[in-house]
Amino acid sequence: MNLVKGTGQFLINGKSGLEYMQEDPSAILSIQAPLELLALQKNYDTIVKVQGGGLIGQAEAIKLGIARALCSIEKNYRTSLKIKGFLTRDARSKERKKYGLKKARKAPQFSKR
Repeated sequence: MNLVKGTGQFLINGKSGLEYMQEDPSAILSIQAPLELLALQKNYDTIVKVQGGGLIGQAEAIKLGIARALCSIEKNYRTSLKIKGFLTRDARSKERKKYGLKKARKAPQFSKR
């Protein structure tokens, strides 16, 4: 992830942000939210490489990365980003498979006879 002084251009995996996010307005607004909060959307070019998960998960990861990059640029941005929740990571992960079960909670079919 690179945050470079520029004109406000978004590049995700070599494509424009609109094209990569399939013109999904909620994902695009989510990505741009930290920059809009600080009124910096026209000051920085964002170059991102993401993989894994779905488009919405990638959008949330990009939002977190941008917020962290802005904090490293200027320490004063941290308080406003923290209040809005842009520095909070989504801690959910896949539950592990348990022995005797087919998946984390799916049990084999039960037969009485």
